[in-house]
Parts: sequence; C-alpha cells; structure tokens
Amino acid sequence: MKSVVINAGGSVTLEEKPLPQITHGDDVLVEVSCSGLCGSDIPRIFHNGAHFYPITLGHEFSGRIKKMGANVTDLNINDLVSCVPLQPCFNCSECHRQLWSQCKNYQFIGSRSNGGNCEYIVVPYKNLFRLPEGTTPTEGAFFEPMTVSLHTIQLAGGCKDKEVIIIGAGTIGLLAMQCAKALGARSVTAIDINPERLELSKKLVADYVYNSAEMTTDVIKSSLDERRFDQLILETAGSPQTVELAIKIAGPQAQIGLIGTLHQDLNLKSDTFGLILRMELRILGSWMNYSGQWPGVEWKQATQLFMQGKIDLPSLIAIKGSPQEYVEAVDALQGNPMNGKIVLDFSQE
Repeated sequence: MKSVVINAGGSVTLEEKPLPQITHGDDVLVEVSCSGLCGSDIPRIFHNGAHFYPITLGHEFSGRIKKMGANVTDLNINDLVSCVPLQPCFNCSECHRQLWSQCKNYQFIGSRSNGGNCEYIVVPYKNLFRLPEGTTPTEGAFFEPMTVSLHTIQLAGGCKDKEVIIIGAGTIGLLAMQCAKALGARSVTAIDINPERLELSKKLVADYVYNSAEMTTDVIKSSLDERRFDQLILETAGSPQTVELAIKIAGPQAQIGLIGTLHQDLNLKSDTFGLILRMELRILGSWMNYSGQWPGVEWKQATQLFMQGKIDLPSLIAIKGSPQEYVEAVDALQGNPMNGKIVLDFSQE
C-alpha cells in the first residue's frame, strides 16, 4: 500500500508499505479516504518535532471499514468513520472522571504512533466515530479539527448570545467562526494579519473583521467596546503577540479561550497582566477535543452541524490531491504555515 513517510531532516516520501493486519479482537482495518494536514504536523515534519522517524503522520482522517476483529459488534463493513486519534488508558483517575485529554498514560494516532496518511490502517474500534448517512469523506476528515474549537466553546459554557471574537483565521479559526455562528453567537468577529483570510472570514460568517497588522490594538479595542460585554475570545494563532492582544482587547469579565500552541515564551508586562485582574478575565486553557461520554459531546455537535449544512469546507481547502500531489504540496511548505488546508485524497488514485 502507498504511505506518506516523514524522515528526519524534513524529507517527505511516498513509499510502498505492507498491508497492516488485524491482531486483536478490538482491531478494525480502515481503508483511508481523506486525511488532512494539521498545523501541528509542520514542526513534526520540518523541525524534528516527531516522536520518532521515519513516521507516517495523519490524525485527521476518514475512511471505510474493510475488516473487523471478533470483539467489534457495533460497526459494519463499509461504514464511513472518522478517526478519534486520542488513545486514553480508560483506567487512570483522570479517565474515570472523563478527563480524557488529561489521561496520564495516553497514546495518540498519527503522532505517538503511525497515522492515517496511508491507504490502510488498523486502529482499535474505540478510536473510530461512525459517521451518519450523507456525510462525505472530506467532512469526515474535518471532524477532528472542528471539534477542537467546539471543545473550547464547551468549556466556556457555550456561545449563545455571546460576542465571539476569534484571533487567527487559519483552519481552526475559520471552523470556529462557523461553529460559533451556528451555535447562536450574537456576533462573530475575526482578527488576523492576512487580508485574504479576513475577506474569507467575512464571506463565510464574520460580522466584523480587523487587520491587526494595519490597526493598533487601541483602535481595535475602541471599536470592540461597543460590544464589550459577554465576550468569548478564542485565540487560535498560537503566538505571544496574539495572546497579549486577546488580553488587551477583552471587555469586562470576558472569557479568553487559549487554543493555539505557543512555540515561544510568553512574557507579559505588568500592566498587561494587570488587565487580567482589573477586568476580571476568565482564562480558559483548552487541550484537544474530548469531554463527557467518550469521545465527547463535541463529536456529536460536529455531526449535527454538518448534517444541518452549517459548515463550508471547500472555501477552507487549498489543495485536495492524490498521494503524489500531497507529497509535493507538503514538501513545498518548507516549514512555513499552510495558506489553506492541504488534504490527501486516496480516491484520486
């Protein structure tokens, strides 16, 4: 079978690998349909950030069931499924409290083990989410990234009738905007430094857009003051500057959901830190996308939003290509962020 392999030093190759085999009663053989490149994969590819090399990445994928172990009774051959990549132990104190992302002994498909950037993969049935009739393979590959922001919204107690401000209009941010609007946000605001992303944000659902490269923080704050109450700010860009921006523009008792992962130290000036106290800000750390009965309410929410036609995916996808086209697109990044989602599509073979 074809597999996209990442080697140390940023080498991306398309290789032939043996077909994986079911070895346990809980195993399921999945024929992969679509797999998305996550922003977190870029340092794994280009900056020696993977747990081991060579590795096949891919934790955002969908596919169809081709074979099942003897213990699997609630899935059927040819069911379309989405990967639930976290592998909690289900036995520790955190797991008993359904704090899946806090599991002390977790594994992770496509990061701590090989993932779905290959034609076939064997995974435990607990790591598969059966998709309803009418869901497309492309939608299935977006369940995992979409539930990331849904988890933060869940931690914030929902977003209905809130002024939702999203800093960072990449894939996670654009999905978050659409989710917030569909879940009843009073308004949706997008902040980014890329004019094209801001234009897309407005085309999709954003009521207001601000270019933080062209506008001062004070100007943005002044404009937002008209909508300064009941704010939920989602920081998805993952830079010290955008975290600081989130704090400085926040209204009284605003919630700030931190989604983006920092790769540089965050050093706040005392007056910026003081705003957290003076404005009584609610800082929410958000990690992964699981809460409640496994795999979590976020996955059910994502199902509903897709079935209701609330999520526009084509506008988010830059490249949807065959394995060779995918390899070329990833290699061309050379460590830079994606400008639109790159999706591996095995149906083109």
